Amino acid sequence: MKVNQTERWLRLLFAVAVLLFAGVIYSWSVLKAPFTAAPFNWDAAELSWNYTITIIAFCLGGFIGGLLTGKTKPVHRLLTAAVLLFFGFFLTSRLSGENVTQLYLTYGVLSGLGVGFAYTTVIGLTAAWFPDKKGLCSGILLMAFGLTTLVVGGTAKRLFGTESFGWSKTYLLLAIVIGVLFAIAAFVLRAPKPGTVFPEAKKPSAKQQSSGRDYGAGEMVKTSAFWLVFTEVALIAAIGSAAIALAGDILGGEFKVESPAAIIGVISVLNGVGRLVSGALFDKFGAKKTQFVTIAVVLAAPAVMVCGILAKSGAVGIAGLSLCYFSYGFAPTISSVFTSAFFGTKNFTRNFGIMNLLLVPAPFAAILSGAIYKSTDSFRVPFLILTGVAAVAAVVNLLIMRVKLR
Repeated sequence: MKVNQTERWLRLLFAVAVLLFAGVIYSWSVLKAPFTAAPFNWDAAELSWNYTITIIAFCLGGFIGGLLTGKTKPVHRLLTAAVLLFFGFFLTSRLSGENVTQLYLTYGVLSGLGVGFAYTTVIGLTAAWFPDKKGLCSGILLMAFGLTTLVVGGTAKRLFGTESFGWSKTYLLLAIVIGVLFAIAAFVLRAPKPGTVFPEAKKPSAKQQSSGRDYGAGEMVKTSAFWLVFTEVALIAAIGSAAIALAGDILGGEFKVESPAAIIGVISVLNGVGRLVSGALFDKFGAKKTQFVTIAVVLAAPAVMVCGILAKSGAVGIAGLSLCYFSYGFAPTISSVFTSAFFGTKNFTRNFGIMNLLLVPAPFAAILSGAIYKSTDSFRVPFLILTGVAAVAAVVNLLIMRVKLR
């Protein structure tokens, strides 16, 4: 039976809505605002650790959710995500400011785990409907995940300042909306029926470096391809994570830009655009050409930042920061598309959950860069180091292109 085109695009649209809210963990730069003032008065270091804990919990949630694929039904994993996210945001809304550890447990651990469970499950279920458009499907889904700060974060920021809501009721609203949406998703999202016939991809699988067979998780982690892709994307994510986490300090402290938040709000869109563009490039030109584009952007991003810092030019600095956001968007799409192309679609959700662990080191790049900035009062050294990281990623990328799977 041929796939119903309307059905699969509607399923993609609904999955986009789900991931648009799932990406709320990346809105911490906005959602942390209430905790910098009374009665909390938690400092930047304490709040930065919450982001780090959230990302680690997110990766672990995706990993655990992936391992449970085949042992549990998607509906159960999505309902688990709904419960974790509801209580994560609900309990955060009840915080009194006594102990920052409570924030780490509610927002960091519970919400992070919930997003991880949903992330791999939603992408796995939806990607199964688009074997002919792997890159475009992944790009669209991950663009939604990257645009949360602009859409959901922006709305939350406005509600924080209203008398009728304030921060506590805003967090409660997030708990209800996200919990209900994910509960609905548990019963709406599903894989296509066996035997469904899809259009043929425009590019042959060989173009995507496909091995022609499905790898189990144990088989995947024994291949050089896995470790090379894991390493490259982890390095790319580290560069983008450092730039995004420190964007306000970079613009306000290094370049003395007025209203850095407004600029960040605009260029944050590039994070989502990078995900969509990279996915479309994979479908149109294949893995090899897209990887060359990827590494060119990744190399340019920190290098332009260094030029802006040395020239004390805010315009060049903003351009470099924009490239950092854009290049960061390539990371999740690469990991998704390569997991499918290299290791097959049968075990995609489990394999992608393992691949997603590459994001664990990323927040520590931001912490290290911030520490160097505090000691030197300049971002020149951190971005020189990040330029070196990009060069290493370029070398790893060349090795990936030589991989031949059996």
